[in-house]
Amino acid sequence: MAAEPEVLDELRQLRARVPQLTGSLAASVDGLVLAQDTPAVEAEGVAALTAAALGVAVRLADATGQGAFRELLVRGDDGYVATYAAGTSAVLTLLAEPRVNVGRLHLEARRASVRIGALVDGARARENA
Repeated sequence: MAAEPEVLDELRQLRARVPQLTGSLAASVDGLVLAQDTPAVEAEGVAALTAAALGVAVRLADATGQGAFRELLVRGDDGYVATYAAGTSAVLTLLAEPRVNVGRLHLEARRASVRIGALVDGARARENA
């Protein structure tokens, strides 16, 4: 994908703005890694699981009349996994420490997901032209 270096740069900038992030990745909605900065986990597995969770989240939002999928947050004993829609064909998934400020996480991730979505959708449009 032509936008991969720019997407990776956005992931790294996001981790600099939210120091409690332990990993980040951009993936296609069908589970393929587009760019990743996840030193502690296997990115391909996380991307595949993200696609599975995304499928359930999309159906749940639709079935309950909540509109299009925007984000999903999972809180575990040892931290958070957050997934955000990024344009029409990608998602941003973040891993964070349990002490992360969730409001700050959402604020920064929502902004980054818009930029990543524009990069990925733009690259796909150029590839298909």
